[in-house]
Amino acid sequence: MQNIFARLGPDKLRQWLPLATLVILVAVVGVMQPVFLELSTLLQLASDTAVLFILATGVTFVIMLGGIDLSIQSMASLASVIVALTVARYGYGAFVLAVAVGALAGLLSGLAHVRLKVPSFIATLAMGGVLFSTALVSSKERSITLGDVDRNYQTWVTGTVFGVPNVIIIGLIVLAIAHTLQAHTRFGRYSAAIGAGEPAAYASGVKVDRQKVFAYVLSATFAALAGVILAGRLASGSPTLAAELLLPSIAAVVVGGTAITGGVGSIWRTLVGALIISVVRIGMTFLGVNIFAQNIVFGAVLIAAVAITIDRSKIPIVK
Repeated sequence: MQNIFARLGPDKLRQWLPLATLVILVAVVGVMQPVFLELSTLLQLASDTAVLFILATGVTFVIMLGGIDLSIQSMASLASVIVALTVARYGYGAFVLAVAVGALAGLLSGLAHVRLKVPSFIATLAMGGVLFSTALVSSKERSITLGDVDRNYQTWVTGTVFGVPNVIIIGLIVLAIAHTLQAHTRFGRYSAAIGAGEPAAYASGVKVDRQKVFAYVLSATFAALAGVILAGRLASGSPTLAAELLLPSIAAVVVGGTAITGGVGSIWRTLVGALIISVVRIGMTFLGVNIFAQNIVFGAVLIAAVAITIDRSKIPIVK
């Protein structure tokens, strides 16, 4: 056994650890609660994972650069409010409007980071505050329930195709688009290079600022899309609709094996991480763990994942 581990090496073990963890978690919860392995439960798991995965996908692009986006939950909540307020007037155009606002918010966050030289966590934290306040003011500090006519526009989210919920199909489409961007475009290659060593990327002629701004635009756009889907699934919009999703989203990225210091990771890893988080969450619910205690578990998982994936050669002094 030791010889096998020696041949694999620490990098290979680290790469396959998230997938092995997912398999073990599913097996453990399935043994303790066999109903967990029923098709209806697994479809519900996949549906719940889709929103988390879309949120985590966007922030993956930023983390790959070595940055962070702390505004995604506020952007998702604001998008749900925009949909709830405008779908009766604009129909499907309300979804386009919400996503467009997300792209604009990401552009402003990116420009604040690269032009004003504001650290990413400060720029996005401030943007999150702006977005949250905008959602509060526009919704008059209340949850907005969609009417029956408004819900007809949500069937692209709430419907099914051959028994498969549409939200799962949307998640798969996002996976395909994000994987293509990350693995088969110059943007993806440049992002990995910037995360691995920004000075070297500059020296190689990479337009680092442009790559960063685009990453923040993607992050906020995917967050807005997640908010649109949440509004459809819950038939409402609220300034706090996605308030509890920031920590699980970042945890999904890091648990999946994307290094918080940037340069190493992939969208597929984020998918595995999102599934791990969902299995942990639903598993705890099946096992009777208090829902308010779940963030304790997510926090502990996040710390452990960062400790495993962090590249300490980049940060000889941890501040």
